Amino acid sequence: MTAPPVYELSHLGALEAEAVHIFREVAATFERPVLLFSGGKDSVVMLHVAAKAFWPAPLPFAVMHVDTGHNFDEVIEFRDRTVDRLDLRMVVSRVQDDIDAGRVSEESGPRASRNRLQTTALLRGIRDNGFDAIFGGARRDEEKARAKERVFSFRDEFGQWDPRAQRPELWSLYNGRHRKGEHIRVFPLSNWTELDIWQYISEEKIALPPLYYAHRREVVPRDGMLLAHTRFLTLLPGDEPYEALVRFRTVGDATCTGCVESSATSPEAVVTEVAASRVTERGATRADDRISEAGMEDRKKEGYF
Repeated sequence: MTAPPVYELSHLGALEAEAVHIFREVAATFERPVLLFSGGKDSVVMLHVAAKAFWPAPLPFAVMHVDTGHNFDEVIEFRDRTVDRLDLRMVVSRVQDDIDAGRVSEESGPRASRNRLQTTALLRGIRDNGFDAIFGGARRDEEKARAKERVFSFRDEFGQWDPRAQRPELWSLYNGRHRKGEHIRVFPLSNWTELDIWQYISEEKIALPPLYYAHRREVVPRDGMLLAHTRFLTLLPGDEPYEALVRFRTVGDATCTGCVESSATSPEAVVTEVAASRVTERGATRADDRISEAGMEDRKKEGYF
């Protein structure tokens, strides 16, 4: 008698299946979900899984980008190509609009960043479009405040996060109950790590913006990081840009996102590099996380991603 075949998911297969379940759960229970898509690696993977979750039907929700206006050109070009290729409806909520309207004040000085100003643009985009569930690509291994998140993260009518008011999630049962004006942030990649992301990118052959791979670029050493010398970066006295072979582990506002020296030019090479790393990508390359010991948590309580 022939033994029945054994059906067993791989580690990445199990993570993908969990994310697919989350996408379908939200699509079935919320009226106006939206997926945050910046063109960064985590949002690219999230979009890829979402497309698989509903294939061959089109994505049943829009995507939204909170645009600081200080993005890397390569990322914006990739974002637009992806939206066109998948025929997506994209909402762009621009920080510059809030500055022009006087809702926020732009920081000044050589270390100024628009990163914190994204909160106002994000909450405005959610409110103006009536979104009630917002998919984000945050992962629990990135930063200790994000490690406190549930998969379904409740936000009050002001978009604020209270870590003590979150709901238990037992046996993959998610509670999306909310009143008008409140919403839920949903994190399908919560249980993924940076290494999982890169192994999945390699296995699924997912395209990314080229700056995720080793390339030559002018950089400026600052506060223990290498910042790209872009038109958005103000040089300090004594700053001397030089060319180096680098890649980006994460992508955000060009004024506060650092790069690392690397020769990895393929997903497989990046997997090897990440496997040997002992510092998360945000800890190594995001200046905005260094404002205080609880900087990320404080921003999340205000409504940040």
